[in-house]
Amino acid sequence: MKRKLLRHIIKPVMLSALMLFLPYQSRCQQRPGFRITFPRAPQRVSDSLKLVVIGDVMMHSRQMLYPMESFLEDLSPLLKGADIAVANMEFSLGGKPYSGYPAFSAPDSYASYVKDSLGVDVFLTANNHILDRGPKGLERTLGVYDSLQVRHCGSYRSKAEKNSSFPLILNAKGMRIALVNFTYGTNAGQSGEYPGVCRMDEAQVKAAIRRAKDKGADFIIALPHWGTEYSLTHSEKQEQWARMLISEGCDAVIGSHPHVVQDTTHIDGRSVIYSLGNAVSNMSAKNTRLGLAVEICLVKDSFLGTKSVAEPRLHFLWCTLPDKLSSSYKTVEIKKWASREGDWLDKIDYLNMLQTLERVCAATGIEYYSPL
Repeated sequence: MKRKLLRHIIKPVMLSALMLFLPYQSRCQQRPGFRITFPRAPQRVSDSLKLVVIGDVMMHSRQMLYPMESFLEDLSPLLKGADIAVANMEFSLGGKPYSGYPAFSAPDSYASYVKDSLGVDVFLTANNHILDRGPKGLERTLGVYDSLQVRHCGSYRSKAEKNSSFPLILNAKGMRIALVNFTYGTNAGQSGEYPGVCRMDEAQVKAAIRRAKDKGADFIIALPHWGTEYSLTHSEKQEQWARMLISEGCDAVIGSHPHVVQDTTHIDGRSVIYSLGNAVSNMSAKNTRLGLAVEICLVKDSFLGTKSVAEPRLHFLWCTLPDKLSSSYKTVEIKKWASREGDWLDKIDYLNMLQTLERVCAATGIEYYSPL
């Protein structure tokens, strides 16, 4: 009896409510731009950023006799395709007279070429040759970089600049990337605290990593200038430092200085590339013409609050000297040129490239697709 009574009461009420709602719904549909909406679940958004780093960009005396436009033009698509492209600029811009080894002072136009023609976003300056023209040469170098509106890190003219470039914080694709660049030393001495170069000092490097965290860096990339020249394998000191850098919170370690490619590894699941070797130079000693460009994809999930670093892609490079592939210096990606023997002016140099690749990969354990 109670159930029947409830049905008699509820049914008319529901019908009345429906009759009231239908005219309202009709009125809503007639009003342009007005609609009934319901909240949706938060959307998952993942941002990814491509970082590309190349090794030692050098300017020996003989290189100055040739047009620089061909030096790295083959790498332009790789560098311009990156969200952030980084190069180790292993010279000073101390002005005339220009000079090569052992005290480098390159033309200002070289820096302009690397920035404008190749699309490099960041110049690394913490290396053993940055003080080749002394403190004034260092100041002039940084001044030229500023005039080109290119970011740089690893050297500084004041305490404020040191704090801003050690680490250097970059904002791109909704992420904050910290670059920590430092060197084992310099060939010429530093006369005072300023201007100066970021050194391989454990306390200072740890402090730089802490500053990166304090500034909200999503990713921290260590870029040390270290190791034993011409050694295809890393030293015990490099490994100790790599472990410290990873334990302090760096997401990857990418090194330079030995002028040859060194072995790679993972520490606590994070990539360590001990040495990229040369990007371009006049060096011809064994293994010095083979280099690496490393491409790393950084991923941040803003919904879940997670981040990850994809396994790096390693691009092997070969620096051809004049009259080997062309009339000038020309660094090429081996994967693009391994099947083009007919383009070489010097067929022996083509074989040298392939043999060097095989030899270095065997010594370092780096896997590659053999074009032989």
